[in-house]
Amino acid sequence: MTPTTETHQPRLTVERMVPALAGVMVTVSVILVLTVSPWWTVLTLFVAANLLLYSAVGWCPASLLMAKAGLPRASCPR
Repeated sequence: MTPTTETHQPRLTVERMVPALAGVMVTVSVILVLTVSPWWTVLTLFVAANLLLYSAVGWCPASLLMAKAGLPRASCPR
């Protein structure tokens, strides 16, 4: 039986954590809009702008912080 050579991908990568963090921040923003003030909608707009930046150029402030914290980037499988 021949061994398979699979590349091990880390579970938590910058590419997976950016949308996860955005989802958490939008959820928190909606809760704050409903309970505190409608001005918390600005947080949702900030998150949306960062997601658009991330999709356009491949980085956003959160991804830079995650990379500096040691979170690996996903590599393309071959």
